[in-house]
Amino acid sequence: MKFNKNALSSKKGVLLKNTVMLYIMQFSTYLLSFIVVPYETRVLGPTYYGKLGVATAIMVYFQLVIDFGFLLSATEDVSRNREDRGKVSKILTAVTIDKIFLTIGSVIVLLVLCQILPSWREDRTFYMLFLIATAVNSMIPDYLYRGLEQMTAITVRTVAIKTFFTVMIVLLLKQPEQYCIIPILNIIGNTAALIGVYVHLYRQMDIRFVRCTAREVWDSFRRSSTFFYSRIATSVYTASNTVILSVISAGSSIGYYSLADKLVTTAKNGLSPISDSMYPYMTKNKDFKLVWKILKIIMPVIIGGCAIVFIFARPLCEIVFGAGYGDAAPVLRVMLPVVIVILPSYILGFPTLSAMGLSKYANYSVVFGSALHVFNLLVLYFTGNMNMVTLGALVSVAEIAILLFRIVVIWKNRALLHVEQED
Repeated sequence: MKFNKNALSSKKGVLLKNTVMLYIMQFSTYLLSFIVVPYETRVLGPTYYGKLGVATAIMVYFQLVIDFGFLLSATEDVSRNREDRGKVSKILTAVTIDKIFLTIGSVIVLLVLCQILPSWREDRTFYMLFLIATAVNSMIPDYLYRGLEQMTAITVRTVAIKTFFTVMIVLLLKQPEQYCIIPILNIIGNTAALIGVYVHLYRQMDIRFVRCTAREVWDSFRRSSTFFYSRIATSVYTASNTVILSVISAGSSIGYYSLADKLVTTAKNGLSPISDSMYPYMTKNKDFKLVWKILKIIMPVIIGGCAIVFIFARPLCEIVFGAGYGDAAPVLRVMLPVVIVILPSYILGFPTLSAMGLSKYANYSVVFGSALHVFNLLVLYFTGNMNMVTLGALVSVAEIAILLFRIVVIWKNRALLHVEQED
């Protein structure tokens, strides 16, 4: 079939613009928090920074529950109905109602867990503040802007507000005992960003909350459930390690692991906007050649950067985060393979497999990786080899397994890649 090259070029231009905007918004959030890490590590010390790391890991679970896969399912729904503002408004309303119920459930669960687990009880106020900040952030409808491929407005507002409150952390956090300031400022910053986004939706895009039936709310929840299962499975080999370490260990080792995990997570989230912006584009255009072009350009840079970090891990940790953090280097080294494989894993996941009509295998791959991680955790536990370094190594094993799973599926169904682009 013939296709219009100018139209395709225009689509790629939109893709590039939204990739840049999505990258700025999403990565800036992690970059801003990462920039302030050297200050936090010096003020809080390994023990209190470990508390921050545990709280962050716990919130990964609640973030996943509240988001419930809407970032993928709702993005797809909005993309398909982008010309119908009434339908888009219904999607926004239904997803928001779903998230409110999920937030209420999360608060109840956290209160119960803080009562049951002695190690969580003394920091329950800290955890609850973090949950409030997480819930407010989850209410920002970035899925809507992704589906409409109009990321500029939400990016400018969100980054500006979060930059201001990142600076406030440096100005206000002066002692370890003030660690509750961090989630409080996050609450204020996320609330301001949320208000700014909804004002823009109402005034500039004619999108607002409308009446929704219970059936529409339930359908929105049900469609997102498949994506939720894959995302919650991901936390088995990411956030769970920090939570496990908080139970079996104490003191500075949690801080060392949290720091290494923070570095790797920041790198992962710096690469995920590329995949996220490709998802709606690939769904519509099935431009499989673009996947190979992106990997050829970016992968050499990633591999070179990881090699440098591997060689100089200890001095880098000590220079950037303080003299007491050199022992985070062994954990960082064993987790670097995650950074190397994550971009091809992301791109070959939902963007490529969904365009091939095989999106279920993207979910299956995560379940496979999670099951392997649980098995490996049991091996470490029963052999008495569970520590911060071995836990970090298991994350790399899981991510590599997921990438290999996706490569095998694509190779077996490679005939589907030969899809001609239509006008």
